[in-house]
Amino acid sequence: MKALILAGGAGTRLRPITHTSAKQLVPVANKPILFYGIEAMAAAGITEIGIIVGDTRVEVMAAVGDGAQFGVHVTYIPQDQPLGLAHCVLIAHPFLGDDDFVMYLGDNLLEQDLSAFVSAFEEARGASSPPTAQILLKKVPDPHRFGIATLDAQGNVVHLVEKPADPPSDLALVGVYLFDKTIHTAVASIEPSPRGELEITDAIQWLIDQGYRVRCELLTGWWIDTGKLTPLLEANRLLLEKIALRIDGTVDDASIIDGRVIIEAGAVVTNSTIRGPVAIAAGARITDSFIGPFTAIGVDCEVTNSEVEHSVIMTRSTITDIPRLEDSLIGKEAVVARTQRRPRALRLMVGDHCQIDLE
Repeated sequence: MKALILAGGAGTRLRPITHTSAKQLVPVANKPILFYGIEAMAAAGITEIGIIVGDTRVEVMAAVGDGAQFGVHVTYIPQDQPLGLAHCVLIAHPFLGDDDFVMYLGDNLLEQDLSAFVSAFEEARGASSPPTAQILLKKVPDPHRFGIATLDAQGNVVHLVEKPADPPSDLALVGVYLFDKTIHTAVASIEPSPRGELEITDAIQWLIDQGYRVRCELLTGWWIDTGKLTPLLEANRLLLEKIALRIDGTVDDASIIDGRVIIEAGAVVTNSTIRGPVAIAAGARITDSFIGPFTAIGVDCEVTNSEVEHSVIMTRSTITDIPRLEDSLIGKEAVVARTQRRPRALRLMVGDHCQIDLE
């Protein structure tokens, strides 16, 4: 079995961060979102991974490399225009061949282990009526925002509809799919949707209409599409909830570490309080500050005389003299500073290399 991870999207909902960075490389809990998907594939025993890349391909390829750091082999598949998920399958056919494969959206995060999802498909493939595809579904309170599935009494998928005004169920498609080689015929047989894309829901519906069996699994844990600020911060919170106390950096005697905190080697905490869960990356310097729960401070960042809570601060950024920064995403090599002290809480999304001076 192979994997196809989609990392070509422009990430317009995370601008200005994605003007200069790939959305799949924005960190949550100090790890790029895309890395979680690759690690999930490796944990499921899948070592041949194709990654669809777009305009940010240089950055993605530099971060992931050949896949050796994850114990996998990566093949990059360029997509010149975002023409839909089914189009990704179409252009990946030379890489996928006739193998079964998992398709995974590179900006999604799942709590559930993919190993059981893959094993269920492999086991079902040995049955007398094997499925040709398997999808992951999650009950949602707002089904009009998603692709929605309708099931028969046996739990097989009988109908799919994209973002319906009148949803037939509350079962949304999560961004994880399993296919056999039949999907290549399906994606070659459908027409572009009204928005000009080849929709994977149309390809799966084609399979159903041709009499093929499409199996589903229900997701029990959380699922987050990290394409916007609020869900990205929620993903950061959920992942930080799982950490354990680990202090490899330097903490002076005047500082207080409270709760589950990771301080990587090379980080320095001076005269500060860190209240977990918090992750502080290598080379970061925290001085005369308070770092509150659900905060991730990136590599080589500096936080001085400030309070930061429920935020993601990306690599080499500086926060100085900020009374309170919360619910924020600060891009790489950004500077946020105050020249006059006034008691005010800030909520920011700041792009890479920006400087914000607050008076």
